[in-house]
Amino acid sequence: MCGIVGSIQYSSSSNPDLSESLQKLNKRGPDHQSQIQIDHVSLGHARLSIIDTSSAAHQPMTEESGQYTIIFNGEIFNYRELKLDLEKKFQEKFSTHSDTEVLLKLYKHYHTDFLNMLNGFWAFVIYDKSTQTTFISRDRYGEKPLFYSAMPDRFVFGSELKALIPLGIEKKLDQYSLQLYFQLNYIPAPNSVFEGVKKLLPGHYILVKNGEFNIQPYYSISKSQLNQSSTISYDDAKKTLHTLVEDAVERRMVADVPLGSFLSGGIDSSIVSGIASKKVKHLNTFSIGFKDEPYFDETKFANLTAKHFNTNHTVFSLSNEDLFANLHDVLDYIDEPFADSSALAVHILSMHTRKKVTVSLSGDGADEIFAGYNKHQASLKAREKSFLNSALIAFQPILDQLPQSRNSWLGNKIRQANRFAIGAKLTNAERYWRWCSFADDVYARNIQRQPLDQSIIKTRKKFYLSNISEIGNLNEELYTDMQLVLQNDMLVKVDSMSMANSLEVRAPFLDYTIIDFAFTLPVEYKIADGITKKILKDTFRSFLPEEIFHRPKHGFEVPLLKWFRTELKSMITDDLLSNSFIARQNVFSPQIVSELKQKLFSNNPGEVHAQIWALIVFQYWWKKTMDD
Repeated sequence: MCGIVGSIQYSSSSNPDLSESLQKLNKRGPDHQSQIQIDHVSLGHARLSIIDTSSAAHQPMTEESGQYTIIFNGEIFNYRELKLDLEKKFQEKFSTHSDTEVLLKLYKHYHTDFLNMLNGFWAFVIYDKSTQTTFISRDRYGEKPLFYSAMPDRFVFGSELKALIPLGIEKKLDQYSLQLYFQLNYIPAPNSVFEGVKKLLPGHYILVKNGEFNIQPYYSISKSQLNQSSTISYDDAKKTLHTLVEDAVERRMVADVPLGSFLSGGIDSSIVSGIASKKVKHLNTFSIGFKDEPYFDETKFANLTAKHFNTNHTVFSLSNEDLFANLHDVLDYIDEPFADSSALAVHILSMHTRKKVTVSLSGDGADEIFAGYNKHQASLKAREKSFLNSALIAFQPILDQLPQSRNSWLGNKIRQANRFAIGAKLTNAERYWRWCSFADDVYARNIQRQPLDQSIIKTRKKFYLSNISEIGNLNEELYTDMQLVLQNDMLVKVDSMSMANSLEVRAPFLDYTIIDFAFTLPVEYKIADGITKKILKDTFRSFLPEEIFHRPKHGFEVPLLKWFRTELKSMITDDLLSNSFIARQNVFSPQIVSELKQKLFSNNPGEVHAQIWALIVFQYWWKKTMDD
C-alpha cells in the first residue's frame, strides 16, 4: 500500500517539486519516498513495503528500456500467475519479485487492455515516454482512492486531496457537493469538496496526451444483468460460493510482512478469519470492545470465534474516554469532510493492529453484496401492499414525535419504524435515497446560506440512482449500495483510517469473482423468510460457531450526544458553531444552525447529533484547510 502523486505540465514551465506533496502522504508510505521528472511529467511515490520489500522494488519504477515508468498504490494478488504468463508468451525477464514490475510489463504488451486480467485493488499511473501518454487507472470497486484536477496548464493527481493542494489546485467550495454531504455524511464520487477536483470513478481509466484527457470505463455490471438471475440450484450456488470465498482469502494472504485479520464477531469477518486460520497457524486476529457501550459490544462473539479457530486473539477494550482521546487524530487526518463517526473505531482498531502486523484482512463488502443490512429486508417489505404498511404510514406523524435513538433497544425500534413508514410511501429510488440519508432534502438545502440550483442536485442524484427502477429487483439496490455507500463511505473510512496508521487492509469479499457471481444469483438466495445474507450463512453454517448466527446486528455508534453535552459543548457554543464564527464564515444559515443547537440541548434531541457532527467535521476541516 502506498501513496502516489503527480503532475503533467501542458506548458513549457518547469516540472514541480513534489516533496511537499509526498510529505502529506508520509503515513501512506513511511518506508521510502521518491520522485522523478520525465519530459513534462512529474511522478512521486511514498511506499509502504508489502511485497518484495527490497530497494529494488522502490518506485517510481522504470522498465529497462526506459520507455515506461510507473507509480502504483495497491496490490495485485494474481501477479505471480500473470508473471508466469508474461515469461512464457513474451520471454520477459524480471529484476524484482514485485507486482509493480508485472504491471509495467503488462502495459508494455497489452497497453490498456490488461485491466480485467488483474485481481486486486489499485490506483496506478504509467507514463509512456515514446508516445508521451499518461495512463491512470483505478480498481473495479474503489478500494484505493484517486483524485485529479484538470487545470488550464497542467493535470494533477494523487491518492489524497491534501497532496494536490501544494500543486496549486483552486480551493473553491463545490456547494452542490456540500448539500449532498449534509444529506449523506460523505461526498460521493466523481465530485469532491472542491469544484475543480474530481475522483476517478471505480472501473475507469484516464488517458492524458497533448493537453487533453479522456476517461473510459473498463468494468461494470449492467442493469439487465442485475435482473437476469442464473438458473443455478441453491446447493450448487453454495458450493461455488464456498470455493470462491476460500480462493479469495488465500489470494489475499500473499505478503512479505506480518499479516493478521480483523475479527469483529460478525459472520463476515469470522468467515474470513476462519479460512485464514487454516492457512496460517495461530493467526493474529484483532477486535475492539466498548466498555461503556454494552449495546454495541461484541467481544463475546469475537472471543468465541477466536477460540473456535484457535487464533491468537487480541481485544482492545475501549472506554468512551479512549474514543474521545483519539477524536482529534481522526479529524486531523481526513482531507475532505467525512462524517461517518464509526471512523473513530476503525482508526483505533487500525492503530492497535499495526503494532503487531502490517496487513490485515477484513469482512468488508459482504453486507452490500449479499443483502446484510436491515434496510434490505425493509425494502422488500416496503414493496409489498399490506395492512401493516398502511397502518405504519398512517401512524408515522405520531412515531415522528417519539424518542428515537440507536443507543437503546426501544429507541432504535421506534427509529426504524418511523424510517420504514416514511420510506413505504416513496418510489424504490426515492426510498433508497431517503434510507441512505441522515437528513432530508429540505434541511440539506436550507443549511447553506447560498441558494442553489436544485436541478443540478437532481441530475447528480439521478446518476447515483440510475440502476434502481420500479420494476427491477433488490439486486439493483445492492449494486447501488456498492457504487454509492460502499465506495464513498465504507471503503473511504477503511482506507483513510488504516492508512493513517500505515496499515494495509484487504477485503476478500471484494474479489471480482465473488461479486460477479453474486449478482447472477436470485434475490431469494440472498434474503428470504426474514434471513439476511442467507446463502452466505448457509454456505458457512457448519464452519462457524452456531452462536454467532443468532447474534443481533447492532452496528456501532459513537456517543456523540453525550460528548456534545459535555466535553465538546464549548466547541459547539464558543468555537466551530459559535454565532460569531458562523457569521464570519458566511457559508451556513445562522438561523438553521441556531435551531440545531437549540434542539441538541433540548429534552428531545432525536437524531440531531448526526447533523451537528456533520457540521463540526466540516468546520474543523474548514479551519485547517480554508481558513488561512
